[in-house]
Amino acid sequence: MSDNEDFSEETLEHISKLALLDLSDEEKKKLAKELKDILNYFKKLNDLDTSEVKPMTHPIDGLKNVFREDIPWKSLSNEEALKNAKYTKDGYFKTSKVIKN
Repeated sequence: MSDNEDFSEETLEHISKLALLDLSDEEKKKLAKELKDILNYFKKLNDLDTSEVKPMTHPIDGLKNVFREDIPWKSLSNEEALKNAKYTKDGYFKTSKVIKN
């Protein structure tokens, strides 16, 4: 996509389908402009000379993650996990379909 090229209708359709959005034509035009502006801004960042910039570190010096020892323990059996479920099938939780075609 060139700097002056808008998002194609196919690209917007694909993005909206992935995000499960039903966009109107007006919303598609607005989104296309906003996405183009965002990408053009990031393209400007590529023009910056960062050769003298040191890699970033965490802003708080001395901050460390605290990890606990990984100790395995007995978890719920399949029967215990499913005993309060309203619907089960073949040892699994049964739910309604949550993804559109």
